[in-house]
Amino acid sequence: MIIARSAQELKDALETKTGSVGFVPTMGALHIGHRTLIDAARKGNDTVVVSIFVNPTQFLPGEDLSKYPRREEADFKICSLSGIDILFYPDVNAMYGDDEVRITAPDVRGFILEGASRPGHFDGVLTVVMKLFNIVRPTRAYFGKKDAQQLAMIIQMVNNFFMDVEIVPMETVRESDGLALSSRNVYLSPSERQEALKLSAALKSATKMVMQGNLSSSDIKTNMESILSPLDVEYVAIVNRAFESIEKVVLGNTIILVAARVGTTRLIDNVWM
Repeated sequence: MIIARSAQELKDALETKTGSVGFVPTMGALHIGHRTLIDAARKGNDTVVVSIFVNPTQFLPGEDLSKYPRREEADFKICSLSGIDILFYPDVNAMYGDDEVRITAPDVRGFILEGASRPGHFDGVLTVVMKLFNIVRPTRAYFGKKDAQQLAMIIQMVNNFFMDVEIVPMETVRESDGLALSSRNVYLSPSERQEALKLSAALKSATKMVMQGNLSSSDIKTNMESILSPLDVEYVAIVNRAFESIEKVVLGNTIILVAARVGTTRLIDNVWM
């Protein structure tokens, strides 16, 4: 496994490789969900690149940038055992300069749900992903569906800028009890972790309602909110793939999303239908 710490080092390493390149961008604190992305990239490409970079521009003032879990030694070991070819591990100075050109999120879809709760967040996400794509030049890039709105923004950016990369969405990976895997789960106390199960329970109940024929967004939201109580719920939303609110679930074109705080930890989850 080659470890590159600058854009030039990564480009030099890639010059020694041939064939397709699968890319998995991460912020570290790797878990089984990341391993699933890496395994898919390994199966579908000749070369696998993983990046680990805690991107400061996607954190808002007061968010957990300084406390975001960093596990360099463990992450390096996971990457090595996963059989990746190149690990891109830059610092902030390798990725950002002064007075930079910035990518901005779409005026509408970029400022609803996650964008409304975290204004400017998607500007930072799209900026760093654009940078990473330009450095790595991947054939395919792999992203989890748990960050559904982020995934939609990245797909739109790729389409809007005519970028030559295939985005591969991957299913959310869950613990045996249903909790969606997240690097932020480490913040949860044992009692908070039990409370966090209400997110997946609400989504499971929503899925059951749909399977039983109740497609009313209003009914589903009301049911989910009762299950989520007394968590601090930021939103429960039912949208189509274009992130437009819909009054009824349409199978094959619906995402049900939830964001809530459990203690001081903000968690998101969703189900695609």
